[in-house]
Amino acid sequence: MSSFFGGSSSQPSSPSSPADAAARKEAVMNSIRGELALANAQELINKTNDKCFAKCVTKPSTSLSSSEETCLVRCLDRYMEAFNIVSRTYTTRLARERLDVQSDSL
Repeated sequence: MSSFFGGSSSQPSSPSSPADAAARKEAVMNSIRGELALANAQELINKTNDKCFAKCVTKPSTSLSSSEETCLVRCLDRYMEAFNIVSRTYTTRLARERLDVQSDSL
């Protein structure tokens, strides 16, 4: 019997096992989580750049003054520090909630 990809197969295709389906589902979910994390990181960077540029660069020109550079570095550092704090807190909360749900189901 000819397969879809051009090879031959003497055995009919068997349905996927529940374990295979669960593994594929988990792989797709992990891929989606990764894409969402990347999109969120890109959005954070774009918003941070926009806000810090608007705050620190009052007269755009061909180069940045030293005070503009210092302001941009400090502004970006503050945004990243705040993001890291919120991210750690959120991750800890999710982990704690998962444990609570698991302990309730036992």
